[in-house]
Amino acid sequence: MDTLLTRLRAAAEPTRLRLLALLAQGELAVSEVTQILGQSQPRVSRHLKLLCEAGLIDRFPEGAWVFHRMKASGDAWSLTHALLDMLPENDPVLALDRQRLNTVRAQRADKAARYFETHAVSWDDWGTDLVDRTAVEQEMIRLVRDARISDLVDMGTGTGHALSVLAGSVKTATGFDQSREMLAVARANLEKAGLTHCMVRQGDITQLPVPPASVDMVVIHQVMHFLSDPMPVLNEAQRILRPGGIVLVADYAPHAEEWLRDQHAHRRLGFPDTEVQRWFVQAGLTSQQTRHIPGPRLTVALWTAQKPAIL
Repeated sequence: MDTLLTRLRAAAEPTRLRLLALLAQGELAVSEVTQILGQSQPRVSRHLKLLCEAGLIDRFPEGAWVFHRMKASGDAWSLTHALLDMLPENDPVLALDRQRLNTVRAQRADKAARYFETHAVSWDDWGTDLVDRTAVEQEMIRLVRDARISDLVDMGTGTGHALSVLAGSVKTATGFDQSREMLAVARANLEKAGLTHCMVRQGDITQLPVPPASVDMVVIHQVMHFLSDPMPVLNEAQRILRPGGIVLVADYAPHAEEWLRDQHAHRRLGFPDTEVQRWFVQAGLTSQQTRHIPGPRLTVALWTAQKPAIL
């Protein structure tokens, strides 16, 4: 009873109810919450601290930023969703919060789009001084060959570099990206290399024009650190995979290179293994191998998971 009463007292305040409603839409940084609520950072931080102490939300610092998100499961998750289900949909305060949240998301997307447009031509040369690209690519090739892949989809393909690397290990491969500038470079690269079994298409990687259960592998290469919420992407990967199909996520392990946020539109500074494995479970995937490949300044992690086979 004490735990339940503590949680109810924490939620029973207008700003904190608003915070719970916002965090139910996805994780947010403190600076983003202050922008949405129109309140000072100390006041917002105090409310967030009370919700964390009550066990209703999780807090995780990352470099100079601090993110908050809903509990993923358990009694706290059940209580929070029960409370949120009772909130009136037409409440004007909550409606304004949702509108401002959409504005924040649009600003993020616009910043990333402008970054990709500017760096499309030089994209493949970026980061060679940060990671051991050769070792990463060799391990990716090994994973794909061991899985005996026929059809592959590369989500957020950019300039198509991952397609070029993995082309020799698959029968067909399709890359999807939102950026026309990136896709123009990708098409030129694939044509120059004579990779006629590889193609790229414009598309939202959370809503791909791909039939359910139709591909053997999905690759998500250096994409997650740009995303506000990885779950829609992993859920879409799970949808298009055949039973027994493989997801390969390649991204950074946790690091402290804060300049990547400001100069290169990175939202997250890498991911711990436990976080990626939790995403896999939420998406209905079974975590498999994890491999860390250290580089000059950053470590790249390769995480794989499998869609359960239907017996």
